[in-house]
Amino acid sequence: MAKMVLTNAYISVNSVDLSDHIRAIEFDNNVDPVEQTTMGDAVHNFLAGLKNQTFTLTFAQDYASGEVDATLAPLVGAAAFVIEIRPVNTTVGATNPKWSGNVILTDYGALGGSVGDLHEAAATFQPGDGTGIVRATS
Repeated sequence: MAKMVLTNAYISVNSVDLSDHIRAIEFDNNVDPVEQTTMGDAVHNFLAGLKNQTFTLTFAQDYASGEVDATLAPLVGAAAFVIEIRPVNTTVGATNPKWSGNVILTDYGALGGSVGDLHEAAATFQPGDGTGIVRATS
């Protein structure tokens, strides 16, 4: 199995390619445990409940038209939109899967930082239509 260094990811938010501004990507794909332990069990037993999926992205902030802020600011509180993320900015395939889905923007830090630091903007996305974020290789 090949190892890789994440250096050229693909990020599309609401059909806008923001790949050249991405600094960090985190995808949490969890499931809520639902306890089903009954009398006579020697250990706690669980079923897989609802998924809890979250994309957290950190961008180098840019206020120009068609860039980070112009794309993200209108999406706070808006209806669901499409997001797509790939490890490498090339064709989707077995060694370059994509994660995509209809999401809502639940947190957007449009302004923040310390003197002398790169101006960054963090954004958090979660499923917005009940279908969740799915992984595909084609």
